[in-house]
Amino acid sequence: MVAAPELLAQRGSGVPTGPLPESITALKSMRDQAKPITPEERLERIEKARKLMWANKLDALMIMGGTSMDYFCGVRWGQSERMFALIIPASYKSKAAPFFVCPKFEEDRAMELISKSPLANVKVLTWEEDESPWRFIKQGLADSSVASGTVGIEETVRFVFSDNLAKEAPGLHIASGTPISAGCRMHKSPAELELLTLANKVTWMSYKAAYAALREGMTQNDFGSLVSAAHSRLGFPGGCSTQVGEYSALPHGSIQPQVIKEGTIILIDGGCSVEGYQSDISRTFVLGKPTEKMKKVFEIEHRAQSAALAAAKPGVSAGSVDAAARKVIVDAGYGPAYKYFGHRVGHGIGMDGHEWPYLVKDNPLKLEPTMCFSDEPGVYIRGEFGVRLEDCMHITETGAELFTPQSESLEKPF
Repeated sequence: MVAAPELLAQRGSGVPTGPLPESITALKSMRDQAKPITPEERLERIEKARKLMWANKLDALMIMGGTSMDYFCGVRWGQSERMFALIIPASYKSKAAPFFVCPKFEEDRAMELISKSPLANVKVLTWEEDESPWRFIKQGLADSSVASGTVGIEETVRFVFSDNLAKEAPGLHIASGTPISAGCRMHKSPAELELLTLANKVTWMSYKAAYAALREGMTQNDFGSLVSAAHSRLGFPGGCSTQVGEYSALPHGSIQPQVIKEGTIILIDGGCSVEGYQSDISRTFVLGKPTEKMKKVFEIEHRAQSAALAAAKPGVSAGSVDAAARKVIVDAGYGPAYKYFGHRVGHGIGMDGHEWPYLVKDNPLKLEPTMCFSDEPGVYIRGEFGVRLEDCMHITETGAELFTPQSESLEKPF
């Protein structure tokens, strides 16, 4: 569970004061283990997208800056009010090439990125500030034999852009492009699984190193800074939000200042990025000795996480995995329904921390090998404490495997 945006600022991105603990300085960079996605694999993704477009009766896919553009062509571009788009025609038989539409004054920067992508030789249509970029998309589609038909819009494209395209080209029908982007991205290749494995390993090691340096009197930001420093030593940007005591009962925590004391529960949640692929791990532990109630709730939580892992296998519904974990928690007295476990048991993960599919009640989608999810039930007792264990898993041919070892106890989280 990735923390809410306002809490990400508390991940401890600042430099810790004083010398770093030995548990962190002992870490060595793992940067050389990260193998970038090859241009050949990105081209295979475009071909799969075209096949899915044909199956879903779409004639083209429109993508703007964000992880989907990076996924298909390796171009990393942020969203703004100016149109920078990748258009992939579905013309599978005629092989109409993808094309870009770019602000003219950004052409040099765009070409620098595109030249390093597998689409280095495709057409780039540029528009001046007083011109309509949607007219260029319309023309590019017409040149690709898509003067009419249906254009799928990738889900993160802002409404204003798809609306203006619809007004500029009334002969086109605008539809959701999610069956294409999700249809490609929810299945991970061997190369993607390697990157996800490394990302989760890095975060797990960072947590372990910071935990070894945990001391009474630290603030949540002090601890977060240690986690960030550990990620940096390992070669990748990352961090965590830290919630202490009663604030651990809020799934995404609080912005209130918090100090770590002996005997209080601490819940951390965060991750890192490795070649664009995300990790997401939560751990709950106690500095000192936990109470019997804390240990009991942890044991319930551990069984719930294990139940979800055991339930996740090819052919079962996504909703049934949520149900397996929830039954453990409710049967143990922490129910009904969402009273103490107020969120789904898991989300897909890949280039986005949260992506398709979702392990949520009544989701009928059948799990398939190479799908990846978080496994993160939680028990949250308002005014007292919360316990969440989160590890990410991937679906195999016969079941599911976690990327990281499960936590053993509140006193032995690593």
